[in-house]
Amino acid sequence: MDATMVFKRLLGSLGVGAPTVDTVLDPAPVLPGGTLTGQVHLEGGQTDFDIEHITLELVARVEAEHEDGEDEGVVVFDRFTVGGGFRLGAEEPRSVPFRVTLPWETPITELYGQPLGIVLGVRTELAVADAKDKGDLDQLTVTALPVQEAVLEAFGQLGFGFGSADLEYGHIGGTGQQLPFYQEIELVPAPQYADRLNEIELTFLAGPGGLEVVLEADKRGGLLSSGHDAVTRFSVGHHDARDWAAEVEGWVRQLVEHHTTYGAPGTHGHSTPYAGHGHHDPHGNGGRHHDDHRSGPGVGTAVAAGAAGLAVGVVGGMVAAEVVDEVGDFFEGDDEEEDEG
Repeated sequence: MDATMVFKRLLGSLGVGAPTVDTVLDPAPVLPGGTLTGQVHLEGGQTDFDIEHITLELVARVEAEHEDGEDEGVVVFDRFTVGGGFRLGAEEPRSVPFRVTLPWETPITELYGQPLGIVLGVRTELAVADAKDKGDLDQLTVTALPVQEAVLEAFGQLGFGFGSADLEYGHIGGTGQQLPFYQEIELVPAPQYADRLNEIELTFLAGPGGLEVVLEADKRGGLLSSGHDAVTRFSVGHHDARDWAAEVEGWVRQLVEHHTTYGAPGTHGHSTPYAGHGHHDPHGNGGRHHDDHRSGPGVGTAVAAGAAGLAVGVVGGMVAAEVVDEVGDFFEGDDEEEDEG
């Protein structure tokens, strides 16, 4: 499949002889909060058409948990008008360049060049003659911010492995979350923690000044206690200079040592009915909260593709094949689903 994931489609709602649209994203991966560039290529139909607007929608494949199980759907999480207000002549070719800024909380879809199983897309909507048609859908690839890479690499150095990643509909209570969903990266515990942890779920909530790191541990039960979840949250700056292996080890140790869950039994920190995995509000309940955004050189910039750590978990196993199937299904048919957002 071509790297641009271009799907040129006739604008069916406008009938035969309508213009066609072909959106091409620049091939380089973008960062959360970074700039996405490309061009919308139009080709006129059999007659002149007034192009009212060209809009790009950022869409994501999101899971929503509820009492009866789990559903998946497509959520629009941002929109940008990139052109319009002109007449497109019959069979006239025209290209409209665009430059838009992704939300800071845009999920990462790859780590060290390897897909994580997260499916994002850019859908192009063309408004012509009082009709709208979503005529083009392109895969969006987002790579990790340097500080996100540093944190994940530190987990890898501690022996944690990559399990899976998904997008959960809902809100993590007590955080500054902006999008209607959040990304969970499931980490398989290192051997030294395997007797106390089933898994750790990690969520990054990035913003202009740094990011919140939310960790949830599914803890194993002991002889005198049942297993339970523990949640902590930490704040780091984009340019913090830290010994990340030691820092993350401290985070994990704090999770392991927590013997009570946050919040009342059976409650969740989500402000929507789609409760995910019980993210209780950790703020003000003993969770260590870093407010020091120390200046320093960028972190994680020296992490090479195929580095040791989590990358091994991604490259090995069956993740890559499953991701290819998911991406193919999404871009072949799911763009016609109704939006949930």
